[in-house]
Amino acid sequence: MRAGARRAKRRRTVLFFMAPAFLGFLIFFGYPLIATVYYSFTRYDLINPPQFIGFDNYVRMFTTEPLVGTAAYNTLWLVVVLTVCRVVFSLGIASVISRLKSGVGLVRTLCYLPTLAPPAAATLAFVFVFNPEFGPVNRFLRLVGIDGGLWFNSPAMSKPALTLLALWGSGELMIIILAALLDVPTEQYEAAELDGAGPVRRFWHVTLPSISPVLLFGVVNSIIYALQFFTQAIVAASASAGTADVAGNSKLIGAPQNSTLTYPIWLYVQGFRYFNMGYAAAMAVLLFIVSSAFTWILVRQLRKTQHQEEGA
Repeated sequence: MRAGARRAKRRRTVLFFMAPAFLGFLIFFGYPLIATVYYSFTRYDLINPPQFIGFDNYVRMFTTEPLVGTAAYNTLWLVVVLTVCRVVFSLGIASVISRLKSGVGLVRTLCYLPTLAPPAAATLAFVFVFNPEFGPVNRFLRLVGIDGGLWFNSPAMSKPALTLLALWGSGELMIIILAALLDVPTEQYEAAELDGAGPVRRFWHVTLPSISPVLLFGVVNSIIYALQFFTQAIVAASASAGTADVAGNSKLIGAPQNSTLTYPIWLYVQGFRYFNMGYAAAMAVLLFIVSSAFTWILVRQLRKTQHQEEGA
């Protein structure tokens, strides 16, 4: 068999084994993405045939829809605050665990366990724990003379309370960062210590550069997580009001006072409560563009930083 024929046979074999992945990509990502873009230019209610209306959904989003701005602000707040806190918190916990001499497995397991809790159940537990009247947190704070506030019942404190909930369940990112910390060569620490570098300088000049790709992954993962923040916010709004009726009661969406109204929640309400599926598709397209832009900017900045370090 000639070399050309062998290469062609290998290509066919590779394509055969990659075919399921290609089909899965086209069916579960490619087609839904194209359909969403198409429906974003239509008026569609899931019952009647879609009617092409051009950019009307996008114009409405930026001009005549007041709650989109509120939802976008709440989501942007979570993107900034939750991303920074989640990465720093996970890095701090992972750094502490990496320095433990005994009981590492137990502590690592305890820190990871909250990740396994279902989001709805975890949110209900948090609403109870932070209940302003009989919650354990406010009871403890009152014992030490501190007013704990209303937490999920307060527009000013609802988003910080959701951030605490997200930090409590960030064990997955903590495990990934811990693996990166343990993979840093000890020779680099020893060399830096011989050069007179203290713990802070070793952390800044050895640890952070070595785990920077993992930290970038954590930032991108946290941004996407915040942009898709849905279950915790909608369950917290209903649980703090003392009811389980969410989808059928517009007064509970984003409670209190729209402070927990995130962009995905408003997208869901438009699509599956008001049946404005074309408008919801336009919101989904915008969310996809923003997520992709964040990821592209961060990856480009990391590559630029790495090239500068290699050139230095």
